[in-house]
Amino acid sequence: MAQILKRILLKLIWVAVVFLGITVISFWVIHLAPGSPTDLQTTLNPEAGMEARAQLEKLYGLDRPLHIQYASWLSRLVRLDFGQSMSGDHRPVWDKIKERLPLTFGMNVASLVLTLLIAVPIGVASAWWRGGAFDRVSTVVVFIGFAMPGFWLALLLMLWLGIAWPILPISGLTSLGHEHMTGPQKVWDVVRHLILPVFIYTSGSWAGMSRFMRSSMLEVLHQDYIMTARAKGLPSRVVLFKHALRNALMPVITILGLSVPALIGGSVIIESIFALPGLGQLFYQAVMARDYPLIMGSLVLGAVLTLAGNLLADVGYSLADPRVRLGGGRER
Repeated sequence: MAQILKRILLKLIWVAVVFLGITVISFWVIHLAPGSPTDLQTTLNPEAGMEARAQLEKLYGLDRPLHIQYASWLSRLVRLDFGQSMSGDHRPVWDKIKERLPLTFGMNVASLVLTLLIAVPIGVASAWWRGGAFDRVSTVVVFIGFAMPGFWLALLLMLWLGIAWPILPISGLTSLGHEHMTGPQKVWDVVRHLILPVFIYTSGSWAGMSRFMRSSMLEVLHQDYIMTARAKGLPSRVVLFKHALRNALMPVITILGLSVPALIGGSVIIESIFALPGLGQLFYQAVMARDYPLIMGSLVLGAVLTLAGNLLADVGYSLADPRVRLGGGRER
């Protein structure tokens, strides 16, 4: 346990340094993009001249040097203040993010759970019956999943299941008259609207994870201790689930850790296609409006999720592999 705590402490120090670097680069890059919030607010107003634009820049602090703007933003961030949005209603950034967070988080958690329930059994079965009919069929299906872009599949399913055969809704989170429905009807209405987006999320990740699981399981099954267990006459299920599966799950732990940032990044396209009021759509709107505080708030959340996922993967390795706990295993 002491070794695990030491690794976590060192990892937290590394996370803090990397996080600071991410915020510096992100803050610099978003200000390099052409256009600014003042351009969008003054271009369509014939009465807004250079003086009005200068006043807006002073109001938002955009007239100061970039390093001063970053220092001011960082000082607010330390107090967990993301600032106020520069577009629309000028509400606090965190209020706008936390309104969209449950939807995006819920969809991605559901997608991760479904991905594990689908990918792990497929990978294990493909490795156990290597070269068999199941392995060949699953390989073909997986490569089709790899080759199929998510946005194209989303549009295709919307055409089939929403227009040609109107089985599922294809836009928004609720139907007309949702407020007049009973409790179970409201839940089912939301679930129906999320079936296609969650399916698209899952279809984009289970293929890769199942291949990683198959490759890892094949490597483990050829280890000496597995052959020894078989030579002792242990039942196949004991060899597979007790001795092989735990070690084969190591790459899956890494993939799960790297999947955490998809809570934002992977949501932009799908939420825009299905018009879902989540973090991805909010981030896209912020970029189009050059809303710097909202963009930085979304990027900070993405950076925190990325680093947290990396840290969780490290802790997962330590718990799953005693060699890592003892300092003699995989160093990252």
